[in-house]
Formats: sequence, C-alpha cells, structure tokens
Amino acid sequence: MTGDDEAELQGHFREVMAGVATPVSVVTAIAGGLPHGTTVSAFASLSMDPPMVLVALDRASELLALVRESRRFGVNVLGSAQSALALAFAKKGGAGKFQGVRWELDHGLPRLPRTPGWLACELADLVGGGDHVIALGRVVAAQTRDGKPLTYHARAFGTHSALEEVTS
Repeated sequence: MTGDDEAELQGHFREVMAGVATPVSVVTAIAGGLPHGTTVSAFASLSMDPPMVLVALDRASELLALVRESRRFGVNVLGSAQSALALAFAKKGGAGKFQGVRWELDHGLPRLPRTPGWLACELADLVGGGDHVIALGRVVAAQTRDGKPLTYHARAFGTHSALEEVTS
C-alpha cells in the first residue's frame, strides 16, 4: 500500500469511526499523592465473570506509564452535563488537569464527583494495539448513580435517548 493509499484509508476509517457513538470516561491513577487522568472514548465491558473492562491508552501517555507502574486505575463514566470535564482531561498535562477540579480518593484512586458510573480496577494485562495499549482491568469496586451518559458521536458530545417501542 502506498503512502497516499494509507492516508486515504485512514481518512475513511476516521469517518466510519466518527459515526460510532462511544461512551466518554476519564481514566485515573495516582502517583506520589497526585491525581492523574485522561479522557478516553475507547472503553468497554469485557467480562462479567470475573467483572472486567478494557480501556485504550495512547502509548505515549503519562497515564499509561502510571498504570503500568501502579497496576491500578479508575474509570469515571461521565454524565451528559460533564462535557467540560471531558475536554479538560483530553488535554496534555498530567496532574495539572486536576487544577480546579474536585476529586476524592476511592479505593486509593482519584474519583470525580457526580459521575453516573465509577469503577476501581486492578490491572490484569496490557495488550498492544497500534498506537495504543489496551489495559484490561479486573473490577474491584463499582458504583452507579442516576444520570444520562455522555457520548461522543460525529465529533460532538451528546447523550443516549431510548427509542419509542414499535408495536405491531
């Protein structure tokens, strides 16, 4: 495949993936008493027995290095009113992303308040995948609260709405 073909394929791939609605979460870890986090949209349930999830982290991210070292991470599943948090944690900057952001320790991991979902995970494995690494986490704590999820679709934040049931 030529460079032009590869660039064209990447462009088409990017457009297809923009059409897939994904949940938006902030993955967190702690090092030296300082919280670190990054926004991810590649997050999914993996297993019920045992409870496991997967998150994809950029190979060059500081957070991946911290997760690799601490063997633990938290997943803050964001709500529809938390797009500003998603944008703040999508920037580069390590612990500085938490400046002005309320957080608490939960199972020894940074947790953002008022998120519809929270998972504390122990790292089960790391699997390479292109320019990202997939962190497989064994869930050791889970908590939910009411609220619509924050999703990302067509390069915009939104939320899920149930369809009306069709009767025949």
